Amino acid sequence: MMSTPAHAHGVKSLFGLTLLSHQIGGFLGAYLGGWAIYAFGDYGWMWYADMALAAVCNLPIRERKIQAA
Repeated sequence: MMSTPAHAHGVKSLFGLTLLSHQIGGFLGAYLGGWAIYAFGDYGWMWYADMALAAVCNLPIRERKIQAA
């Protein structure tokens, strides 16, 4: 059975990085959410921080146009 390097390593690495970033995000969300409620009394600032983080993370994404066949 023949497999490509992308299948043998790339998919596993991508899946592992996805799980790692999810766990880090879960930790930071709980920790910073607790800090925000302690410091500001509500979660309003966490919504703004979340929107800013999402915008920054999406900046490097460049979608290519799909060529008609």
